[in-house]
Amino acid sequence: MKTKANKPAKSNIAKMAIVGVLSAIAYLLMFMEFSVPLMPVFIKMDLSDFPALIGSLAVGPAGGIIIALIKNLLHLTVTSTGGVGELSNFILNAVFILPAGLLYKKKKSKKSACGGAVLGAILMALVSVVSNYFVVYPVYYNFMPADTILAAYQAIFPGVKSILQSLIVFNMPFTFVKAMISVVITFLVYNHLVPILTMNKRSE
Repeated sequence: MKTKANKPAKSNIAKMAIVGVLSAIAYLLMFMEFSVPLMPVFIKMDLSDFPALIGSLAVGPAGGIIIALIKNLLHLTVTSTGGVGELSNFILNAVFILPAGLLYKKKKSKKSACGGAVLGAILMALVSVVSNYFVVYPVYYNFMPADTILAAYQAIFPGVKSILQSLIVFNMPFTFVKAMISVVITFLVYNHLVPILTMNKRSE
């Protein structure tokens, strides 16, 4: 006969397994980046935010943040940004997945999951401007002058006159679209994820 003491232990093991698997998937997805049209070549698209979003729904927002942290810690072994890119990625990932995880924890439904993720996508896009302008790009200036970076943006749209304006015109919508791709995937596969999302509840 199962005891109450065994149930929390099984629940914790299930959570650790989910976090471990999703962290590994997120780390691998970081390497599957690709350039997108109408963006400078140094800006890449990847889907590594998606596993953290799923983790936030499956094991709670704290689990999602741990996934985002692990994938970036692992990526430090191959970083070309001195860890600044990973720090920014972690901050943006956390901003993205927290609303979805918190809303889903309060009400477990597709509507709350996707609604929270959309809110997170908006916040992530806004915070990306601050993160890039004050954290990431100042480090990049050590390897590529600000004028060179600005010129890359102006080659696509001559109307931008500063780095900050470039971040608002290019990076902010790019980050929003990137996050929304994860939201759309979550919406499409939600019904298939229900067994995973409810596994925790059954084991408690």
